[in-house]
Amino acid sequence: MRMNRVSVSIRVQADAETVWTALTDWESQSAWMTATTVRTVDGDGRGVGGRIEAFTGFGRFGFLDTMEVTEWRPPSWCEVWHTGKVVRGTGAFEIVQAADPAAGSTLTWFEDLDIPGGELGAIGFMLVRPLFEFGVLHSLRKFAALVESRSQGSTAAP
Repeated sequence: MRMNRVSVSIRVQADAETVWTALTDWESQSAWMTATTVRTVDGDGRGVGGRIEAFTGFGRFGFLDTMEVTEWRPPSWCEVWHTGKVVRGTGAFEIVQAADPAAGSTLTWFEDLDIPGGELGAIGFMLVRPLFEFGVLHSLRKFAALVESRSQGSTAAP
């Protein structure tokens, strides 16, 4: 298997604590994560050992991504271990508060993915990587817009 890192960053016009709270409300990720429905397996999934499932796809066509939280450092770092049949490896996000609170926070989403299939898998991932990165960026932009609208007094919830 080959490990491949994908990393996408965006600026969110909200403080790190607000971003953290919204991002770790796992089930609310279904509202902004492209073609994905997220649920916790036990409790709220917040903290080391928390388990989460995310189905990505359309209708019955897709895959289940099972995860377990392995690091939990609010409000700046969360890491999960992808334990599913299709997605394996480590996922994480980091939130860094800007020095000037008015500048918001930077959110970076990381994926270190085990790519099966040898050379064929590596070539396949090379071809889908831009689409994967675009999907993550699109989702994070939608997340940021939801958090920012809520921070400005809207009733929208991420």
